[in-house]
Amino acid sequence: MVIYGVSLLSICMLVGVFLGDLLGKVLGVKANVGGVGIAMLMLVLIVDYLKKKNKLNSQSQQGLSFWGAMYIPIVVAMASQQNVAAAVKGGPVALLAGIAATVASCALVPVVGKIGKKSLN
Repeated sequence: MVIYGVSLLSICMLVGVFLGDLLGKVLGVKANVGGVGIAMLMLVLIVDYLKKKNKLNSQSQQGLSFWGAMYIPIVVAMASQQNVAAAVKGGPVALLAGIAATVASCALVPVVGKIGKKSLN
């Protein structure tokens, strides 16, 4: 039931894009800064809240699970539209930020992997 939960997803996306554009203006950047990330974070928090309050039916949960799984391909597709060559020409800070984010993400994989595991003792 993919269609269930899409309204919640679309509301989060619209709010995320608005906030990303607003953040871009505040930072003086003519771009959306983190709109998709804000939207997905909102979606995760709202779905978690609705699940705890038993206000989300199982069909909507299945639809939202599908869209949650689609998050990575969507972000990769959006990132492919970024002008990487211009960022590298703009200075080494962009390159260093990308390398630092990649190294930090790789370093945190074991930490995140341990979250939620039950003790075997």
